[in-house]
Parts: sequence; structure tokens; C-alpha cells
Amino acid sequence: MENMLFTIFDIFNFGWVVFLWGFTIRNYKALPERIPVHFDMQGQADGFGGKPFAFLMPLLALVLYGVFTYGVRYPEGTNFPVEITTQNRGAQFLVMKIGMRLLFLILAVIFMNIQDYIFRCAADEKAKPRISFAAIFLSVVLFTPALLFVAHLFK
Repeated sequence: MENMLFTIFDIFNFGWVVFLWGFTIRNYKALPERIPVHFDMQGQADGFGGKPFAFLMPLLALVLYGVFTYGVRYPEGTNFPVEITTQNRGAQFLVMKIGMRLLFLILAVIFMNIQDYIFRCAADEKAKPRISFAAIFLSVVLFTPALLFVAHLFK
């Protein structure tokens, strides 16, 4: 049952990557030659690049999906915040497998939000991100200590 749930989660996460690629390809022609590629914490564009930079987020998502998938398939080769013993091995591997999948889900939503904002900001400088950059930053910054806390509970 556990493997089936993980497989469904993996398919769902890969679906985010496919959706991001589809969104980018579908909307690429409408982009101007110069697009925003970097934003400050208030969401204002402060760096610009050529149209091909539109493929940066989908490419990063695909690479991260590969790295995370490799990590959950071969947990012995990953780095853990606690020592792995025969007693905690199963619990630590389970925490890592769930945590990595959830972290990728958070990152995929962030990448989609940024990609959407890049496309909308390229067309309208007054566009606002659907999820604020402060919320994005906090979600990643708070998720990591929470995951470390859970790992230490099962050491």
C-alpha cells in the first residue's frame, strides 16, 4: 500500500513538471523578446533576459524531479540529520521519502507560480504574483526545520 501511495504521489509530482512544460510551450509565442527573469522580494522585476529564459523553470523542475526521484529510490546514498541505525532505518527512510516528495510538491507549485508571473509580467508590468514571494520564501524556510524536527523525533 505504501509503495502504491508513493507511486501515485510520484505521478502527481511528475504531472506538475509536465504541466509546467506544457504551460511554457503553449504560451511561449506570446512572449516579447525581453522577459523578466528575476524579481525582488516585493515582486518587482529587477533582471531581464531573452525569450529562451522562459524554459529555465521547466528545466529546473525536471532536473530537481530527477534528483529527488533518485534520492527516494536510493535513500542509502542520501544525507540524514541523524545517524542511521538498524532500529531507526525504516522510520528515517519513510520520513525522508515523504519529506522529499512534499518538498518537491512545494517547489513545483513555486516554479509554476514564478513561471506564471514571468509570463504575466512580460505582458503587463503591473501584474502581481498569485502567491507572494514572501510566502514562497517562508514556505521553503519553514518546511526544512519542520522536516528536520520530524527526523529527530524518530532517531
